[in-house]
Amino acid sequence: MPANHFDLLVFDWDGTLMDSVASIVACMQRAAGDLDLPQLSEERVRRTLGLGLRDCMVALGLEDAEPLWDQLVERYRHHWFSSFRELPVLFPGAEAALRGLAARGYLLAVATGKSRRGLDRDLESAGLEGFFHATRTVDEARSKPHPQMLLDLMEELGASPRATLMVGDTTYDLEMASSAGAAAVAVASGGHPTEDLLRCNPLACLGTVADLPPWLAGEGSVR
Repeated sequence: MPANHFDLLVFDWDGTLMDSVASIVACMQRAAGDLDLPQLSEERVRRTLGLGLRDCMVALGLEDAEPLWDQLVERYRHHWFSSFRELPVLFPGAEAALRGLAARGYLLAVATGKSRRGLDRDLESAGLEGFFHATRTVDEARSKPHPQMLLDLMEELGASPRATLMVGDTTYDLEMASSAGAAAVAVASGGHPTEDLLRCNPLACLGTVADLPPWLAGEGSVR
């Protein structure tokens, strides 16, 4: 399969374009601590990144704490806005990569487990408000790895699965792409270990999203 036949490039946000994984982990740990819930290890939280917040809680084994979920969400948001809101930034080279791909005529989209409010806020702070042709959040579609986000984006932008490439840092991104019939490239800059990403058989596993333009141009290695 040639690397340059794609029309639509769909990006995950946290851990793929934005260097926010450490902040998300810290917020979740502090929120759980506020409610005297079991201590959450960094590795355990990182493996849930990419899911919607409530799906994340289930994956963390907090089903028994369901009556506290609304409070957990509130505490998470409290810590994010009070301590971490200004910390995450785009990965080095991410903005240049996006602008270069846009100049080459690709359709660009985002599929993320963030809320609509959270994504819009991040797009504005990153100076990318209105930059993408379409975006989907967990507020508008089922959480990854369900394929709805990707299917909706392909339908909206008129792209076939064969012409669509998903770019993400978690197995949930790669599984979503597979379920939607689209190709996927992994980036090892976020939540999930490289060995887990490779088990999903992406077309490539790149170091960061900045490596995507040369790979699409046929200048990079596949693994």
